[in-house]
Amino acid sequence: MDFDLAAKTARLSVGELADFSIGPRDGGDGPTGVWRAQLGSHWHREMQVQTTSEHPDAHFEVTIEGDVYHRGWRLQLTGRIDQLITLGDTTVLREIKTVTRPVPIAESELRADYPHYFAQLAIYLALRRINAPTDRENLRGELVFVETASGLSQTLVLTRDDESLLDQRLDRVTQFLDLNQRALERRRTLHFQPPFAALRPGQEDTRALLENALATRPIVAFEAPTGFGKTGVMLEVALHALRDARVDRILYLTSKSTGQLQVVETLQRMTAPPAPANTPTSPAEAPDTCHVLRDSSTQAPNGEGHTLAVWHVRNKAEHCVNHSFHCTRDNCRFINDLESRWPQSGLDRFHLFEDHPRDLPTLRAAGDHAGICPYEITRTALAFQDVWIGDYNYVFAPRNRGLFENQPGWNPARTLLIVDEAHNLPARVADAHSHILTGAACRATLAELDHQRVPSSLIRAWESLTLIVAGQRACDAVDLPTEDDLLDVLQRIADQLLNVPLDYTALGPDLADTLWLCADLVEWLQSPTLTRLLWAPVDAELHFTCLDAAPVIGSLLRGFGQVMLASATLGPPDAFNASLGLDTAALHYVEALTPWRDHSYDVAIDARVDTRYQQRSRHYALTAATVADLHTAATRGPVVVFFPSYAYARAIEQQLVDDGHPLRVALQPRLPDLAAQSAWVEQNLTFADALFLVLGSSFAEGIDLLGGRVSHAMVVGPALPEVNARQRARLDELERAGATREAAFDRVYRIPGIQKVNQGLGRLVRAPGQHTRVLLHCRRFMDTAFARLLARDYQFGETLPDKDAFHTWLETPVRTD
Repeated sequence: MDFDLAAKTARLSVGELADFSIGPRDGGDGPTGVWRAQLGSHWHREMQVQTTSEHPDAHFEVTIEGDVYHRGWRLQLTGRIDQLITLGDTTVLREIKTVTRPVPIAESELRADYPHYFAQLAIYLALRRINAPTDRENLRGELVFVETASGLSQTLVLTRDDESLLDQRLDRVTQFLDLNQRALERRRTLHFQPPFAALRPGQEDTRALLENALATRPIVAFEAPTGFGKTGVMLEVALHALRDARVDRILYLTSKSTGQLQVVETLQRMTAPPAPANTPTSPAEAPDTCHVLRDSSTQAPNGEGHTLAVWHVRNKAEHCVNHSFHCTRDNCRFINDLESRWPQSGLDRFHLFEDHPRDLPTLRAAGDHAGICPYEITRTALAFQDVWIGDYNYVFAPRNRGLFENQPGWNPARTLLIVDEAHNLPARVADAHSHILTGAACRATLAELDHQRVPSSLIRAWESLTLIVAGQRACDAVDLPTEDDLLDVLQRIADQLLNVPLDYTALGPDLADTLWLCADLVEWLQSPTLTRLLWAPVDAELHFTCLDAAPVIGSLLRGFGQVMLASATLGPPDAFNASLGLDTAALHYVEALTPWRDHSYDVAIDARVDTRYQQRSRHYALTAATVADLHTAATRGPVVVFFPSYAYARAIEQQLVDDGHPLRVALQPRLPDLAAQSAWVEQNLTFADALFLVLGSSFAEGIDLLGGRVSHAMVVGPALPEVNARQRARLDELERAGATREAAFDRVYRIPGIQKVNQGLGRLVRAPGQHTRVLLHCRRFMDTAFARLLARDYQFGETLPDKDAFHTWLETPVRTD
């Protein structure tokens, strides 16, 4: 649906209008919805052949369009009727619909179960009467229900009562449009405060640079160091665009839940009413999930404050209140018969009343009480929110993007997209387009299929797949004959699944996912867009790896009205542009102004050691002694040491023990929970002598507790990615595309490795007045190929060729001007 609120017009398809509801829709069981759509196409073709034999002059897929006026709105409708047949003086409009249960079915049951089918045909009849008035009295509508298993059909003729469904759908759509118009008026009177009580040098000028860039370029890359306050600056720019009606919605994506919570907290602070005079303030607590944020500084005539509707989207599993997370109607009473139960549930309060609590526990409790999936509350309410906050997957992952794309009124061209931590986006999107299929999963699925009454042809096809996968030996690339055999058997399975409605509830979530994966793998193997590698890192495990998703990313980004891509470490512009599938002209760069960071890092390069994998063990004793020396010199907090891997960190921890250095070393544990990670850092900043952190981990990139609390840090070599078949294939693909070997090596190894270094060091200085001394512990940092990729604050460090130079640097007072 596309609408113009000022002109009070909306454009939508007949199918959209027929299926429109403010509330959840019974949308099938996950990927089985794709199966039903493909099966429907098959029977449409079969019925077309049959009708042609009976009525040679019949027409198919006939376009019918026209305008309908309702409650002050002009609705421009278009669609294609399946069949148009002339029988004497009568014109028959016929729609073909497939059902998986045996026909005939009682008429009352069909009308109750498939009201949108009858509404769709009623709309076609109404448009035909508008466009062909002479047919007004000689029109007949027919719905043909085809049983998928046998091809048997049942025909129902539309009645006058059925035609009243048109008015119901028009009421629904115009109610939705009225709510959106109300939201537009609310946004126009939105008031908000600056994100910062006092501006740091550079923040105000940077905001102006961002606004000017967005005024001339639709896609802007914004690089700002950790601690600059880029979230607040971007949100201030975005809220101005929202209030000025330059966009209709803000979509804020970041890969970390901590970043998402920070966005919610910042918006809450910006839209909160000013604190009364002499009232002490404290930092706002990070909310659990979604909020409506109220600004009471200006009151509306009815006494209510202007609001900003914000929804923090959590994943489906977090919403689940069922005994198991397996979304099939037969397995879950919370999603069965959703459409008919929603109107009586009272759950529309979550989008009708803008001050209603919307945290995740409240959603779960409300859904459990009403017997409706809490995720459907989120799905329904999103269409009425001004700001959506969530993970990259909701835009860039094929299996997840439907939550946003299927929202009524979804219009990327009128949306401001903000992608934070954008340096992670290319890898995340490539992962979203990658798959793994194991021999164990194939064998387990085969065993379960044997227990179900499925055709022997499907069993044989699955046996063939199991033999291929289970028999695959580890290799850097699967040979072409095997790939062809794999595509052939996966296609046969996918075709079989079109005609076999399996009991996915009995299969369970894991085996059902394995079956549903087949169609994805067929699409992956045939994709003309993705750069791909099919390989086996170990026996009986096939990896369908996307090497480069840049064309997909670029296509999606260009669809948005405005885009801000933000990070502390975007990397070289040419490489970043290429990783997003954008040319140089499409992306405008804005760098944050941070004069307060000048001279905040005192950097030196330790040329005494070589930390390459084959050489590092020769220098373990020197590395351990250097850690001890840094601790001795430290004047504030423990020494923070960044390693490229856990194994390297453990080796140096043991070397310290072996060499008799009495240091209390805290090696980061594997803690997935942010609160636990932060508690560990906080505790060990007080009690440890050295913190050993791994570059690229959440401890090195996601913990903001180190700023200003450590005086000395050390980076033990650049954190280059592991050398494996995937990286070698990326190198080869880049060279085939015309890159030099050196440029390809940059893209695959150096840039990701040095980005992790830049990210880790950026955590050490987060505010004016903070300083730290950093030792880059590897002679590779002297190499221009590596040094030029370091952030400007870490370049041009002093080179330390020997022990004396190191101790001289260590004993020299830190420059703080």
